[in-house]
Amino acid sequence: MDEAITRTTPAQRRALGHPTRHLIWRATDSDGATVSQLTSRLRINKGNVAHHVKVLVDVGLLRPDRTRTVRGGTEQYYVKTARRLSVDGDQDATRAMFASIADEVVGAVDPLLNHRTIRLTRRQAQAVAEHLDRVVNELVPAGPAEPTYGVLVGVYRR
Repeated sequence: MDEAITRTTPAQRRALGHPTRHLIWRATDSDGATVSQLTSRLRINKGNVAHHVKVLVDVGLLRPDRTRTVRGGTEQYYVKTARRLSVDGDQDATRAMFASIADEVVGAVDPLLNHRTIRLTRRQAQAVAEHLDRVVNELVPAGPAEPTYGVLVGVYRR
């Protein structure tokens, strides 16, 4: 798995213009997930999940991995092609990402949200962005028995 996808292709940008694809991408953990598992995790109809997974595979954001046999049938696992994804500069993908995150935050238990508007020099803003990126990306994931948390970090010029 690549560390990050920071430059997306036109096809990937189009694919990321839909909030459900962001949900699916984030719900696919490091062990991968099947369409059935994603359906259960996200409470989205299986046909919709299968469609969006196919789109993500077609543009290279997910890839098929191992399979498992379930009740005489075979289920395909899908894994991310990168650990992180950046949608910088793409308005449709950014809106879709925020829409999907907003739905998660609204349903979250005790979310911590902190938004601040502050005057900074370009150098200060860069330092803050680098620090926050380092903090988030140096975290070592806990084991599978632990709850999953969403962490959204951003520094932007208004």
